[in-house]
Amino acid sequence: MTKSVTIPELIKDLNLEVIYKGNQKNISIKTSDVNRPGLQLANFFTYFDEGTSERLQVIGLIELAFLNELDAKTRKERLDKYFSYQIPCVILCRGMDPIPDMKKAAIKYERPLLKSELITTEFINNASNYLNSKLAPQMTQHGVLVDVYGTGVLLIGESGIGKSETALELIKRGHRLVSDDVVNIKKVASKRLIGEAPEVLRHFLEIRGIGIIDIKAMYGIGAIINAKAIDLVIELVPWEKESFCDRLGIDETFISFLDVNVHKITIPIKPGRNLAIIIEAAARDFRLKRAGYNAAAHLTEKIFGTKNKKFKLKHFHKL
Repeated sequence: MTKSVTIPELIKDLNLEVIYKGNQKNISIKTSDVNRPGLQLANFFTYFDEGTSERLQVIGLIELAFLNELDAKTRKERLDKYFSYQIPCVILCRGMDPIPDMKKAAIKYERPLLKSELITTEFINNASNYLNSKLAPQMTQHGVLVDVYGTGVLLIGESGIGKSETALELIKRGHRLVSDDVVNIKKVASKRLIGEAPEVLRHFLEIRGIGIIDIKAMYGIGAIINAKAIDLVIELVPWEKESFCDRLGIDETFISFLDVNVHKITIPIKPGRNLAIIIEAAARDFRLKRAGYNAAAHLTEKIFGTKNKKFKLKHFHKL
């Protein structure tokens, strides 16, 4: 389903003042792009109906000054033509009031006319960020998301394997909880995923045998964060003696969410393994690899004097 933002949502979330709301019930915004209609007010409407008119329309000080420089007849004609397009709404910045011809055109074509107290560039930045977040493709994932040394680590695995308990130990060691059990994942850019908790579950953690605990109340505001980029996925799996796992860390594995590949490692667990310390080490190692340093590659190069990964892997498996 195509996501959209309604005019009432926009008014509430961006703290806009209503000049004229209009009577159309089906107006919605489906793109995060914002348009300043300088060219249109200068009577250049080529391509305007090919997507540009569907964007949020923002009028700043320059556009309003330009309109005031036009003679009355030209100004009325330009505004009439501009508002005749299927624009979702027009927002004036800096708390400016519309000129009479603008309000008349908005009423004539039933286009919402709003205003913001923010300066134009600040409002456009806020509106773009807001729309990017609201309109982003999203999904839900069973798991626990924590911020470890600035790295967003998503813990996944079968129910009861110890994800929440591991997160609690990480919080005790100074790291931050984003979400427990259910993670809302949003695709905010072509290669960037943001994870956050559903509003009703925010700051809560379930520990079997204890129940629900409030991390914010128990450990303070520094123990939680509302949203975090998902940089690394760690899958916790039961320890099986015969199963193969990467002993060296040379091979890269990925998991895909919303068509975005995220680095993934698998950690087998059994009694006695300190998962919190292992995950801290994994987060630090991930940061080093992203900075260009791979410990396993460095070690094999020192031993074999080669940078051929297949050579290193084949010979290490014989050791």
